[in-house]
Amino acid sequence: MKSSSSCGRCSSNYSRTLDLPEDHEDAREDYGVGGAMLPIFLNDLRRNNEEDLVEVTLELDNDSIVVCSIAPTPARDENNTTPATPIFERSQSVTSRIRQKFPWLRSGSSRTSASEVEERPMTAREARQIKAKLQRTTSSAQRALSGLRFISKTTITNDADDLWRKVESRFHSLAKDGMLAREDFGECIGMVDSKEFAVGIFDALARRRRQKITRITKEELHDFWLQISDQSFDARLQIFFDMADSNEDGRITREEVQELIMLSASANKLPKLKEQAEKYAALIMEEMDSENLGYIELWQLETLFLQRETYMNYSRPLSTASAGWSQNLSSFRPKNLVRRASSTLQCMVLENWRRGWILLLWIMVMASLFVWKFYQYKSMAAFHVMGYCLCTAKGAAETLKLNMALILLPVCRNTLTWLRSTRARFFVPFDDNINFHKMIACAIAIGVLVHAGVHLSCDFPRLIHSSPEKFALISSDFHDKKPTYKELFTCVVVVTGICMVILMTIAFTLATSRFRRNKLRLPAPFNRLTGFNAFWYSHHLFALVYILLLVHGTFLFLTQKWNQKTTWMYISIPLLLYIAERSIRICRSEHYSVKIFKVSLLPGNAFSLIMSKPPQFRYKSGQYIYLQCPSISPFEWHPFSISSAPQDDYLSVHIRTVGDWTRELKRVFTEVSDSPSVIGRAKFCKPGHVDQRSQPRLLVDGPYGAPAQDYRNYDILLLVGLGIGATPFISILRDILNNTRAVEDQSDSVTEMSQLTKSEESWNSFTSSSLTPAPSLAPSGKKKVHRTKNAYFYWVTREPGSFEWFKGVMDEVAEMDHKGQIELHNYLTSVYEEGDARSTLITMVQALNHAKHGFDILSDTRVRTHFARPNWKKVFTKIASKHPNTTIGVFYCGVPVLAMELKKLSHEISHKTSTRFEFHKELF
Repeated sequence: MKSSSSCGRCSSNYSRTLDLPEDHEDAREDYGVGGAMLPIFLNDLRRNNEEDLVEVTLELDNDSIVVCSIAPTPARDENNTTPATPIFERSQSVTSRIRQKFPWLRSGSSRTSASEVEERPMTAREARQIKAKLQRTTSSAQRALSGLRFISKTTITNDADDLWRKVESRFHSLAKDGMLAREDFGECIGMVDSKEFAVGIFDALARRRRQKITRITKEELHDFWLQISDQSFDARLQIFFDMADSNEDGRITREEVQELIMLSASANKLPKLKEQAEKYAALIMEEMDSENLGYIELWQLETLFLQRETYMNYSRPLSTASAGWSQNLSSFRPKNLVRRASSTLQCMVLENWRRGWILLLWIMVMASLFVWKFYQYKSMAAFHVMGYCLCTAKGAAETLKLNMALILLPVCRNTLTWLRSTRARFFVPFDDNINFHKMIACAIAIGVLVHAGVHLSCDFPRLIHSSPEKFALISSDFHDKKPTYKELFTCVVVVTGICMVILMTIAFTLATSRFRRNKLRLPAPFNRLTGFNAFWYSHHLFALVYILLLVHGTFLFLTQKWNQKTTWMYISIPLLLYIAERSIRICRSEHYSVKIFKVSLLPGNAFSLIMSKPPQFRYKSGQYIYLQCPSISPFEWHPFSISSAPQDDYLSVHIRTVGDWTRELKRVFTEVSDSPSVIGRAKFCKPGHVDQRSQPRLLVDGPYGAPAQDYRNYDILLLVGLGIGATPFISILRDILNNTRAVEDQSDSVTEMSQLTKSEESWNSFTSSSLTPAPSLAPSGKKKVHRTKNAYFYWVTREPGSFEWFKGVMDEVAEMDHKGQIELHNYLTSVYEEGDARSTLITMVQALNHAKHGFDILSDTRVRTHFARPNWKKVFTKIASKHPNTTIGVFYCGVPVLAMELKKLSHEISHKTSTRFEFHKELF
């Protein structure tokens, strides 16, 4: 069939020869009519009668197809002449058959020939259907196809045969008598956690066979597998449609859409969405069934998927980046190998120079002390008796004195908090204080092994077996009597040394990750040796260690003068500083006894405390405090990030119950009991408000510096919070909003004052002098301009109830951030990734509801929730593309696993682009 254009309207006209697909016979007849059916029908005419040739001229309008003319193609005889009458009769027959088959085709009134019959107007539903067909492009189909994946990404391999072999292997382990039960179908194909959804797929595929079966053979399983693993968009769409079309009438009603939403919600463990399935089914029907027919068809479901990007675009301002992120990143990468290596080296130096000079200085000081003490004892008479063993042991002892002093400095929290506010933060990596503390502990362990090992295994045997002549050189140090090994082993120096080794071994062992994080499972009563409490109390053994160290350094062999016994010189200042720190904490905590204003129970096994702000209590966003509840334990202090902003007149913390102490704290402040025997429990006058007369005491210590407080040093922020790790960043977001609001208010007040000044000048010129100080008020009252221009906040959590924790802050950001300064991203990892068939309908409902009502269906905020984990490489790449030649502060709070990935990406993208990412982490 040949289609040509001969119309003079301004709408789109085209002329093309239609190439019919070879397999069009297999197309479903009820898939719709229009652009897809017209060439098929006309080709059928051609097959039935090779001489029935017509020329159809079509005109494509915005919402319709106009038939300009249907004219016979002149047939030519052997003499190349055209008979008129017979061909005209055939063309009339063909024209009438086309009209009967396609009544929706309308002709332009100015072009309707006398041979054409009157056609009925095309309905709005038919117009939408035709428009949907015409707009169906390869790119849109590919995007929709990514949302209809029945096989998880984690199970997809490049070899289809290998994938089937895994399914076949599971079939043999699950099948009974060569038949796979309907209930085991999900486990067999890899949907272990979504068996109910898999049963829905099973039933849909079984209905295609016109069978009601509960068991299938391996051959039938293979047929099912080929269908769900088909890469065709139409095939996947048809399966999804058939899952809802339980009565096989080719239509989906609201009740069937509701069932499919409930099935998807159940597969993703979203009980709240399951309860509201009826509401969201009505939303889909309202969008797709504009004629109120009570059902939707396959083409309408296809339209819903193809318009997914359109719906998503309505909800992007708060949850995705702008379209300006299309910059080519490859241009940033140096192409020359030498330049690339130089760039990499430069980035490494810039990222690690502060750590580098501290570690280099520390190692050089230790080496210098070791060498100095080594040569000092080499020149002494004792060297002729014990040789190099004595020099080595004494050199290791000198490094131990240094490290026993230094190890206290990284845990002097008040001092570090003060230093963070000075220029020292530009030269010293205070974020690595705990890592440096651990490195010093490792150096102490090595020093103890060398010092004690060499003394016991080398020095003492050589001293005992020395000749009288050699012993005479040092006999005055042993009261002119050669000691025995037992006498040496029981002297004060050795006993104190052995006691210190035992105590440090206990403290070091219980401080390891497996013990501290309770990863090691021990039988009772040894299970008390694991957990934070064991780590906390065992570290207080170092009080005895330092006392023993002073005693040990006083009763040294071979050293008699007091000024040569330098142990006290090393540790006195750090020890006094640490004691002063602990004393300040105790006094301040008594002074910072707070009153509880509100206790809120939150989903996800969490709760929040809103308390009074102690007098003169000043803090920065990102800092943390320690809490103690004497009714639970008079010794335990636990750190929590502050979630309120510095400008607030209260303090707030969000606590997740993950240990004994937090569970007990929740019980104390949330349980209501009128029994007089129960002590230390809060009573509520109103929901969430605590009766101050019966509340337990809560002591506060702090605030203390944390990596997140340095966010003010950057123009651009990337904040990543994992679960409860979002707490410090909520404070930062609130602080940014408060500062932005203050700047806007100040600007408005200056503008009003300026307008008032001009008004007064116009009325009376001589009074203008009294108003001239107004501009000077701005500089005097002007606050420091907040440096942060943009903040990207990524909150990753596995429980949908977690979004209730900071719902108010999310809404506040959405309402106040008119300039797009803050970009919020919520990620729910418990839902299958966007693209999985189990989450496809949820994604569509979410985008549709956000586009229509402006609220997310999971968080009930204005911020749209993404599914699965973020593509962090894509996140970093886009931010780098949007902010070239900029230093971006990356702040992370969460578990260590993700910290390693983010740190690696910060280095990688910094090397590849002109944007530098400086990574800061806070682990819990």
